[in-house]
Amino acid sequence: MKKLLYIFLVFFSGMLVAQKNTYVKFAVYNNAIGTASMFDLYKDSIEKVNVFKTKASLPSHLKKFDYLADNGLTEIKFKKNAGFPDSLSLEMLNEQNNLPKDRPVFIEGYQFNDTSTLVYNEMIDNIELIDSNGQKNIHISTIRN
Repeated sequence: MKKLLYIFLVFFSGMLVAQKNTYVKFAVYNNAIGTASMFDLYKDSIEKVNVFKTKASLPSHLKKFDYLADNGLTEIKFKKNAGFPDSLSLEMLNEQNNLPKDRPVFIEGYQFNDTSTLVYNEMIDNIELIDSNGQKNIHISTIRN
């Protein structure tokens, strides 16, 4: 009975980790991913904000991020000479954690297969290595306000 309970507990905890967080709203600036809330710190430097509510409404240059648009997608444009956050690639994060460069990374339950994707450091709250199906993957949780 204890084994059955343990298996049940492990299975459902894994399912919870793998679920997409539908409360997170992703934003794109300069071909890098962040969260809409992290850009609040840069209000004075932002020139324009475009919010796309559906995947179908994404312009062609953002179609590659359509898997993140379940809850809409925001495009940010900064003023000239304005400061903006630092970014790094997901393959760099994999290397830092001794994983193959091309190993998929999960951010709030969303699977990023293209590890050349850039993400902003400021959105990262926590990084965990989680073993699923015998393969370790990075799971990132973002800062929520």
